[in-house]
Amino acid sequence: MPLINFATKEINCKIVYYGPGLSGKTANIKWIYDHIRPESRGELITLATETERTLFFDFVPIEVANVKGFKVRFHLYTTPGQIIYKVSRKLILKGVDGIVFVADSQEERHDANLDTLDDMLANMEELGIRFEDTPLVFQYNKRDLPNILPVEVLRRDLNRWNCPDFEAIAIKGVGVIETFKEITKLVVQKLRK
Repeated sequence: MPLINFATKEINCKIVYYGPGLSGKTANIKWIYDHIRPESRGELITLATETERTLFFDFVPIEVANVKGFKVRFHLYTTPGQIIYKVSRKLILKGVDGIVFVADSQEERHDANLDTLDDMLANMEELGIRFEDTPLVFQYNKRDLPNILPVEVLRRDLNRWNCPDFEAIAIKGVGVIETFKEITKLVVQKLRK
């Protein structure tokens, strides 16, 4: 649910990059951060413990028109992917306005994709977040590696709702901005309703 700051005339929206460990969530966030004009973004913050890491930054995109006289500020988060960090992922998901599910295209990571998607859906249900009301984009990352699943298989098994989806090579920036533009577009469309 977006937070509205009437004093600054800003609507704050939370976008979470969710996916299994090492799927490319951090690579996405870092690529976006490095390619946004510095005057439009906040500081890139890493919340790290010995075994997990979450990235966060916020920004006001110049190209997004005002929504009812308010600027839109996006807050981007990654979740720790390892399954043992269920509590952290659930906490980060709280108050989400849009989700990018970053799947690892490698065949040997398909079970991890499925488990993480089930985890995300369970967390949303526990938090009272209506799946059908939440903008969601799928990204099939690591398309440059050997032993990847066909996109049709990833779509069939993961994107059962026919949400927008993109192929990506996040460490090279391929598909990163396209994915990001789509999720921000969907979030802004929802705000305007």
